[in-house]
Amino acid sequence: MSQSLFESTITSLPLLGRGKVRDIYAVGDDKLLIVTSDRLSAFDVILPDPIPGKGKVLTQLAGFWFDRLAHIVPGQLTGIAPEDVVAPDEREQVRGRALVVKRLRPLPIEAVVRGYLIGSGWKDYQETGAVCGVALPAGLQQAAKLPQPIFTPATKAELGEHDENISFAQSQTHCSAVLGDALAGTGKNGAQLATEARDVSLALYSEAAAYALSRGIIIADTKFEFGIDAAGTLHLIDEALTPDSSRFWPADSYREGISPPSYDKQYVRDYLETLDWNKQAPGPRLPAEVIERTRGKYVEACETLTGARFVD
Repeated sequence: MSQSLFESTITSLPLLGRGKVRDIYAVGDDKLLIVTSDRLSAFDVILPDPIPGKGKVLTQLAGFWFDRLAHIVPGQLTGIAPEDVVAPDEREQVRGRALVVKRLRPLPIEAVVRGYLIGSGWKDYQETGAVCGVALPAGLQQAAKLPQPIFTPATKAELGEHDENISFAQSQTHCSAVLGDALAGTGKNGAQLATEARDVSLALYSEAAAYALSRGIIIADTKFEFGIDAAGTLHLIDEALTPDSSRFWPADSYREGISPPSYDKQYVRDYLETLDWNKQAPGPRLPAEVIERTRGKYVEACETLTGARFVD
């Protein structure tokens, strides 16, 4: 097992920012280097302990999905090797865990698709009978499969803050307000772009969920992010259908009425829920057993979905 990378230290490229998991560098004016660290966030807080090899798992799995779903929407990948854009002594930091991508203007929303009633959606449903304003049939149980997948967008919070669920109409208004200037001359407006993001998200989820089920995994929900180029063309960016951005359940142990066992970081969330922690930074340390079991779940999900052995 290779050493963990909590934070990259690349000096040959300008650092643009660090997210919960990814460090972003400029490669010229039109490309980015995205380095996926081994950091783990839960409840929008970065935890102090990394998960060894997690960034490489996410990169391998996201690359698999970008290739598999490219016929639905163009992706961010350029095909340039990350090792070719950094200094020789920095190549080990990017090997297997970084991507060189197009520099695109991100949409200001998280494109969330839910196929099952779990997490914040379950809490919302118990209180209102709806999820993010989408009315659902009465009497559904926790983890119930929804009649059809639903699109429940959220605003993007600043680092350390919590994303906020919004209605689809609010997502249209938000995209219009934030992207007005960027869309000038493209023939599109923010409302149209939010609609396109919704339709593409549902198509991506439906195809991915059907494939995953054939491999024995239920994708309960997932989050996509999109960006646009100068022509206003929508692209899939960031990551796609990984254990960080999705809930993966083993199909053979799924049943309604409980929070099913999971391949993703729900295992960590469940552990954190047992602690006396207010879900504000700083996050608590993780026991070695939780770290190792979380790593094992990520690797198992990657190998099951891709059909390829994960090599760290």
